[in-house]
Amino acid sequence: MAKEYSRTQRVADYLQRELAALIQQEVRDPRVGMVSITGVNVSRDLGHAKIYLTVLGCESDEDASDSIEALNKAAGFLRSMLSRDSSMRSVPQLRFYFDTSVGRGRHLEDLIRRAADADRHLGLRDEEPGEER
Repeated sequence: MAKEYSRTQRVADYLQRELAALIQQEVRDPRVGMVSITGVNVSRDLGHAKIYLTVLGCESDEDASDSIEALNKAAGFLRSMLSRDSSMRSVPQLRFYFDTSVGRGRHLEDLIRRAADADRHLGLRDEEPGEER
């Protein structure tokens, strides 16, 4: 199990670093915008990679659909650029997805903050978060 994890994780880390640089420097499509790659999942056979990303100013999949579509159309170009710069035998097929976990995290953080404010307002909680008793 350790070998499987290390190999796929090394490839995923490499793809994340290289794709971030390639998208920033080489992709000229104005629909892409400011993209951050949040994660990469590579299949066990290293044939496919799912790239999860966020787009600055986009909170949902619908908002980022233009950027995702542009990147999926540029996947062949990105894959050929990766193959030139890497020593991998074959570069995985790339597929881009919008990462909803960042938005969900913000939403949960907001819910927790509102609940803590309500507790303080009702007198159930005296201290601010992070203060010691």
